[in-house]
Amino acid sequence: MQFYKPTLEQIEPTFGSSVLIKKFEQSKPNKEPFWHFHPEIELVFVKGGNGKRHIGNHISYYQDGDLMLIGSNLPHYGFTDRLTGNESETIIQMKEDFPGSVFLNLPEIQPIKQLIENAKLGIVFTGDTKKRIGNKIEELVDKPPFDRLVGLIQILKELSEIKDYYLLNSEAVSIEAKAVDQQRVNLIYDYVRDNFKRNISLEEISAEAAMTVPAFCRYFKRISNKTFTHFVNEHRIVHASKLLSEGNLNITDICYACGFNNISHFNRQFKEVTGKSPSDYRKEIRRVVR
Repeated sequence: MQFYKPTLEQIEPTFGSSVLIKKFEQSKPNKEPFWHFHPEIELVFVKGGNGKRHIGNHISYYQDGDLMLIGSNLPHYGFTDRLTGNESETIIQMKEDFPGSVFLNLPEIQPIKQLIENAKLGIVFTGDTKKRIGNKIEELVDKPPFDRLVGLIQILKELSEIKDYYLLNSEAVSIEAKAVDQQRVNLIYDYVRDNFKRNISLEEISAEAAMTVPAFCRYFKRISNKTFTHFVNEHRIVHASKLLSEGNLNITDICYACGFNNISHFNRQFKEVTGKSPSDYRKEIRRVVR
C-alpha cells in the first residue's frame, strides 16, 4: 500500500549530541500538531491526559498518557494540544543508526535492532511499562550528552524485552509524493480534524481539494486505502471514545455530538472500529478506573 507523504520535519540535534530531546509542559505546550514525517525514530512519552493517536493508517484514542515508538518515515500527527490535559510530553528523536552501524550489528544489540524495525509499524507500550519507562525518559532531559546516550540505549534495551505492547499498523506505510500531494493531504486531514462533528459532503471536501468528486474519491482511496466516509467515521469514533470515558453524556447525546445522526448507525460503526458497543466500552473504562 502507498501513502502519500506529509510534511518533512527537519530535525537537528544540539551540538555534541546524536539525539534530540524535547520536553513540552503546560506552560510550554507542543505547538506542532501537524501531519508530518522524518527519517528519525521518535520515542514519545505523554505524561497523563487523554488524546488521539494518528500514526500511519491507524487512528485511536489513548487514556492516562501514552508511550509510543514511531519508526523512520512513518507519518503521524502530534499527540497533544491545549485540550489533552497532560502534564508534559517528552520526545526523543534519533537516527536509526545513531549508535553507529558497527554497534548495531553486535549480537548483544540485535533485540534493539529488531525493536527499531518493528517501530516502522508504530508501537504502543502499555501497563506498568508506560509509566516506568516514561519516568526514565523524563530523567534524560537534564543529563549530559554521554549519560543521555547510555540511558537511551538502556531504555531501548528494556523496551526490546517487554511483552506489554502492540503494533499499530499491519504493514509499513511507504511515502511517495510531490509537493502538491503533501499540501493536498495536509489540507484534507486538517479539514476533517476541524469539521468531523458535522456532515462533510463529498462535494464540499472535493471542492476544498480542488478536485471533482470522482477524482477525489479515487485519490483518497489511493493515499489512505480507505473511503473518505470511513476515514471521517474513524475520527468520530475516536472522539466518541473520549466522551464516553471522560464525561457523563448519555450515548444518544454523544452520537450527535460526534457528527452521527442515527443512533443505530453510530452503535454499528463504534463496534466495527473498537470491537465493543458504546455501552460496553463505557462500562469497561469505568471498571478499569475504579
